[in-house]
Amino acid sequence: MIPYGLHQINQQDIDAVVEVLQSDFLTQGPILPQFERQIAQATQSQYCIAVNSATSALHLACLALNLGKDDVVWTSPISFVASANCALYCGAQIDFVDIDPDTYNLSAVALSKKLQYNKQHNLPLPKIVIVVHLAGQPCDMQAIYELSQQFHFAIIEDASHAIGAQYHAQKVGSCQYSDVSVFSFHPVKIITTGEGGALTTNSEELYQKINLLRSHGITRDESLMHEASHGPWYYQQIALGFNYRMTEIQAALGLSQLTRLDDFIQQRRALAQRYLQKLKDLPLKLPVEMANTQSAYHLFIIRLELDNIPLTHRQVFEWLRENGIGVNLHYIPIHTQPYYQDLGFQIGQFPCAENYYQQAMSIPLFHGMSQQQQDKVISSLTKILSGTI
Repeated sequence: MIPYGLHQINQQDIDAVVEVLQSDFLTQGPILPQFERQIAQATQSQYCIAVNSATSALHLACLALNLGKDDVVWTSPISFVASANCALYCGAQIDFVDIDPDTYNLSAVALSKKLQYNKQHNLPLPKIVIVVHLAGQPCDMQAIYELSQQFHFAIIEDASHAIGAQYHAQKVGSCQYSDVSVFSFHPVKIITTGEGGALTTNSEELYQKINLLRSHGITRDESLMHEASHGPWYYQQIALGFNYRMTEIQAALGLSQLTRLDDFIQQRRALAQRYLQKLKDLPLKLPVEMANTQSAYHLFIIRLELDNIPLTHRQVFEWLRENGIGVNLHYIPIHTQPYYQDLGFQIGQFPCAENYYQQAMSIPLFHGMSQQQQDKVISSLTKILSGTI
């Protein structure tokens, strides 16, 4: 089976992890700060905080932006559920904005219309908008940022798919048009730490808040304490935080992987360009890149033109899986999940997202993918979609 995504571990990665295992620190040592500095450099941001998952990162970002009861977060319905769940963790409400029909990201046009409608009808406006760079394709950040200035909401970039991507000659994660960016280092992502995530920001205030909340809300910084230190052993809990720390083992793997990030992105983009060329005559809608952006191509998402195919979406999906092509579907619209249906969301509320779900499929793409593997994917798609099976 050719998987839709696959991590790549080399001897350098293994040696880096072994070195930590043989050291004095398995957690809270010197490697994690090195990893954070390198992420900040790679994303052109001022600050980075590494954590144990992107879900934790989203939660911390919401908390640092003072999200709480009676506040509302808006996000895309086409994402993993964590992009919405993080608001609920804070006691806030969640709502969605339909997707752009070309990029499948949160639509800046739909966002503008919804903001104007809610303001005119005295309906809740968002405290935070979480934009999701689906498949590594950046959202229309400048347009969303301009709306944030008009309607006074904060922006979190869920860049779990997009480390190494570019928007207007800036790296995703530079936070040029956002308050915080969040990355995932799950094994199927572009670089991996096993499990893990990170936040980047240019705000010292947000950095200090997130850093504190990542580790129980505990500080040893006397300038933050409520009374003088009792001695070298002393610490104070000054906030209700969490244990969201990343280990030295994970950081060592991530630090090693990060040295190959540019190469990973180059490989993914070359594979994507080959797909675009080889699949252009099939009854498919292929990924598009917005002007002045470069997708990281975490995923290669196709949409079936079902009116031109004598098979159903499910039949194509199952035939490909049965023939060794590990296709997947990213994602089931969040508002259609039973938990969110119980919150009052209904089928039909976000038609572009629902239509996308009926047609979408992620086909294999990963750095390290061979031409032979890609040729098999192309050949299999050609057979099933041209009716020559």
